[in-house]
Amino acid sequence: MKIVFADATYLKDSVGVISELVNEARFKFTRDGMELIAMDPANVAMVIFKLVASVFSEYDLKKDTEIGVNLANFKQILRRAKPSDIVSLEVLEDKKLEIKFKAGTTRTFSLPLIDLEDREQRVPSLSFPVNVELPSSVLDDAISDADIVSESVSFIAEPNKFWVQAEGDLNKAHTEVWASDETSIKCDSTARLKAKYSVEYLKKMMQGGKLAERVSLSFNQDYPLKLEYKIVDRLMLSFILAPRVEND
Repeated sequence: MKIVFADATYLKDSVGVISELVNEARFKFTRDGMELIAMDPANVAMVIFKLVASVFSEYDLKKDTEIGVNLANFKQILRRAKPSDIVSLEVLEDKKLEIKFKAGTTRTFSLPLIDLEDREQRVPSLSFPVNVELPSSVLDDAISDADIVSESVSFIAEPNKFWVQAEGDLNKAHTEVWASDETSIKCDSTARLKAKYSVEYLKKMMQGGKLAERVSLSFNQDYPLKLEYKIVDRLMLSFILAPRVEND
């Protein structure tokens, strides 16, 4: 297997975000592209990633291939790529991933492949009455505000209105978002729906804003959250986060 990127920005930024949540992961290469499904070590968050084959300038794949890598090491290597570099990934016979950066010079790294458990991760089937699509920066600001106040944040929705709320012992943070040309809010419930999530995990997921200017979020009452960053015909990076259910 050998694949080449004329511009490795999507791969570099995606691995950087994913590595904040997952230590080791299995990438799968098919004729459709590169993909990953992985859980964080605490089984609180799932990451689903797809990079479409059309993103690559060369995609030599004789059969479906899976490789396991340490993401921290992979990220460190990819961070050495310069904007002008052509980046190639090739699986060698000695169970190593060769990573080359070509510009005026050729720089070569070798990353050992690791064996991961055979249990295949499956994306759970979830149903969401609430879907909000808005600029990534708006959600990022709301989570950053909540981080000052509390370790958890509530997402609340009703028709045409969505807000993010955090409460500490003394302080509160509150961001209201209304449906507009920039923001789509769909709520199939006449009742107000509310769910609470970890700010620590959300801050890591918010880094997906490097990849896409817009984010889609879906949730339900005391139910998992789905966040999705997407660029049509290029990539998709989404997260599923378990709710924090507390006895108030």
